[in-house]
Amino acid sequence: MFEQFNLLNLTASTKQIVMKKMLLFALLFYQAANAQKTIIYCGKLIDVKNLSVQQGMSVIIQSDTVADIQKGYVAPASGDKVIDLKKYTVMPGLIDAHVHLESQTSPDAMLKRLTQNPADIAFQAAVYAKTTLMAGFTTVRDVGGSGVNISLRNAINKGEVIGPRIFTAGSIISTTGGHGDPTNGLREDLMMLPQLNENVVNGDDECRKAVRQHYKDGADLIKITATGGVLSLEKDGAGAQFTEDEIKTIVETAKDYGMRVAAHAHGPEGMKRAVLAGVTSIEHGTYMTPEIMELMKERGTYLVPTIIAGKSVADSAAKMPGYFPPIIRAKALQIGSVIQGTFAKAYKAGVKIAFGTDAGVYNHGKNWMEFGYMHEAGMPVLECIKAATVNAADLIGDTKIGSLEKGKMADVVAVDGDPVQDVKVMGKVVFVMKAGKVYKSE
Repeated sequence: MFEQFNLLNLTASTKQIVMKKMLLFALLFYQAANAQKTIIYCGKLIDVKNLSVQQGMSVIIQSDTVADIQKGYVAPASGDKVIDLKKYTVMPGLIDAHVHLESQTSPDAMLKRLTQNPADIAFQAAVYAKTTLMAGFTTVRDVGGSGVNISLRNAINKGEVIGPRIFTAGSIISTTGGHGDPTNGLREDLMMLPQLNENVVNGDDECRKAVRQHYKDGADLIKITATGGVLSLEKDGAGAQFTEDEIKTIVETAKDYGMRVAAHAHGPEGMKRAVLAGVTSIEHGTYMTPEIMELMKERGTYLVPTIIAGKSVADSAAKMPGYFPPIIRAKALQIGSVIQGTFAKAYKAGVKIAFGTDAGVYNHGKNWMEFGYMHEAGMPVLECIKAATVNAADLIGDTKIGSLEKGKMADVVAVDGDPVQDVKVMGKVVFVMKAGKVYKSE
């Protein structure tokens, strides 16, 4: 880069200035190349791409990036920091592709929607975000809230709040009376409030406008409710709600703006429309049919199963009859118990699976339980972990996360024990590093 300068044509003082700048640049380059490194000694290291467990490895980290991975325990250079995790199993930071960081299940959840201000939501969301990171999830995809989740993402990125890396949909886009329509069940005058209907759309033009507005608001992706749902005051938890043309409009507009589309879907008709329209993922997929499974395989559509959410709402409805309003309780009992069986069939059929739990429908921090339910349904533990790393990163579209490889983000988690032998070990997280910074070390 310096050949453009002809030092012979410069004055002595100018030559001196140029030479000083060249030396300074060389010094800075040397310092960057030889900056202090962090070396993590791993007792066991899970290779999520090759589905193998390696013994006695060193992960070498520089700044926020993995600089190298070597066999054995590398001797540190002067100034290097060593983190000894020889007693533990190390893996990439985990990714939950379906969370709701703004809320958490409770018997008064409906009342909170009418009594909480955005500031209230923001403060509690910060708590849930930290809980999620401490559970080993260094990245999440927040697929629906009030829009506070966008501000939370920004605050975490600035280092003002502790939490996982967030890819957020902002608020959910729904049809009138759909699962994401917040006015379901309200009295008529409240149903008409404009601020409660901002994300309720009907027809191609409104669908297109909503996507553009979400882009303007700062969303990373789009989330739609292709069918009815469980935890909303609508009578049908599975019926189709968008037309296929409306979903196509949403998908095409989102693509124009560099965004992907996630589709909440329980029932087969709405699910089929969403897959044919080109969504990136089906969330839940409760009543997925063999035909839809083949369509998803053909088009590369991911299933994000959220088994723990189904089990959680079904359990609460069965054991605590007053936990949900009657209209929700009936749907929870009917739909919640089906999801695990559908996941088992979809996995066996070869549908692509990305780990997602619907955290918020159950208590944040228990995301790891999904590994147990997936394994119980027939998926080997290493494939479960791959679904929460490689696959989830692919679903999100971020090539810098999802595996421990040279040049990738230094997101590292360690658990106390061997998850291959006991999947419950995934709940014993003792170490969490996100982007080279340690947030938990026991």
